[in-house]
Amino acid sequence: MLRNSYIQMDGIGKGAEKSIWDSGVESWEDAAAQLSELPISKTKKAAVEKGIDESAAHLKDQDHLFFADRLPSAEHWRAYSEFSDSVAFVDIETTGLAPGYDTITVVGIYNRKEARTYVQGIDLDDVVDELQKYKMLVTFNGARFDLPFIKREFPGIEFSPLHMDLMYPLKRIGYSGGLKKIERTLGIERDEDLKSVDGFEAVRLWRRYERGDEEALDTLLRYNKEDIVNLETIIDKVYPSFIRNCFEK
Repeated sequence: MLRNSYIQMDGIGKGAEKSIWDSGVESWEDAAAQLSELPISKTKKAAVEKGIDESAAHLKDQDHLFFADRLPSAEHWRAYSEFSDSVAFVDIETTGLAPGYDTITVVGIYNRKEARTYVQGIDLDDVVDELQKYKMLVTFNGARFDLPFIKREFPGIEFSPLHMDLMYPLKRIGYSGGLKKIERTLGIERDEDLKSVDGFEAVRLWRRYERGDEEALDTLLRYNKEDIVNLETIIDKVYPSFIRNCFEK
């Protein structure tokens, strides 16, 4: 979708982008070939011509920071396909909902190959180096919850600003509610013994672990891993709908 995007170009807003798409031109290659025919002003045509060269050069260099800066945060999802080789799906568990009072108990990171969990009191500090490896982050409600929590717990961390919070593009195509509800709607099944586990139960599992119940920690980590792996499964199912909705709206 990034190769069909124009709003990262100087002087090109959503209105001009939509006019380009509505004329039957989607990709940068098509726009460059039909530049004179685009239904936009001469000034915007010049901006598109320059913007295509600039965007293509930054994409060739895999410069995620360029697109993170130029795309509105609500449109960062457009970069997923082009940066999926350096993506981290992230989810945290905490002792409660209040940053500054409650603390992170588990951070799960899935890079499309391996799902790892980092645990308070064991190796939680390792997430600082791990998260800084990736060019794009994917979360569910992470803009309001997970990432601010991580930033507060680790003030020096510098993770990628290219971030797809799945909750918002999902809402735009009609999927609302929590992650588990959306999974069920999409036909994504969890392990039977984890179907009843939610955020509140995750807190209780941690408390049980603090009292010496190692099995509770195992359940908590499996629950967290399902969260992060299922984020990729959701994207695989709905990404084409994100694109269709973007062109049609």
